[in-house]
Amino acid sequence: MAAAIDVAQLTFAYPGAEAPVFRELSIAIPAGARCLLLGANGVGKSTLLRLVAGKHMLPGEPVRVLGRPAFSDTTLAAEVAFLGGPFPFAADISVGAMLAGRPGIDPGRRARVMDILDVDPAWRMHRVSDGQRRRVQVLLDLERTLRVVLLDEVTAELDVLARADLLAFLREESVARGLTVVYASHVFDGLADFATHVAFLSPGRLRWFSPTADLLAAQSLPLRELAEKWMREDRRTKPVNP
Repeated sequence: MAAAIDVAQLTFAYPGAEAPVFRELSIAIPAGARCLLLGANGVGKSTLLRLVAGKHMLPGEPVRVLGRPAFSDTTLAAEVAFLGGPFPFAADISVGAMLAGRPGIDPGRRARVMDILDVDPAWRMHRVSDGQRRRVQVLLDLERTLRVVLLDEVTAELDVLARADLLAFLREESVARGLTVVYASHVFDGLADFATHVAFLSPGRLRWFSPTADLLAAQSLPLRELAEKWMREDRRTKPVNP
């Protein structure tokens, strides 16, 4: 199966950093995969998602999405969504008014995503809670028909029902339309069944990437316990500076 996300020999460092976040990292995530991205805080999960989303300029083309360079091909914005970080929109406007100004959206799809997320079009953005604001952020992207969705801990602020319904929706989209999902999260409930693939980042490197079934067959621990074990090992091991 062709890779929807292809990262080849990626080395990336933030300006002024003593060491790169990644050194020669490679990973190819197939189209239609639901990849769980794991690792301790600070190992670069958000950075990797942002690089795939084209948020950072890179020399050459080490990150390609849907066969195109992630940073320089602006057409990817219509097919790729990055959901993460703050959503500071707090103007005195209703959700319904915001949605009315977005043409070209299938009304049936919009209604379904609004129902999944339990979004009220009467909500006013300057009055909503953090959890409600996150739901609106997710709605604005998932009401579009996408090919790649990158989720950076966004479900932590959703309640149990909204999270379960959202995961079911993403699973359906991946099976029916080949949507590729990369999901960074520390909340493991239901994810072993959701994820077709697992990627684990250790400091500076990709420690593991494979189909979920292969990982569980090769290891003697459930996914949550294995992730905790590897995170503890990473905590005890200081990264080696180049």
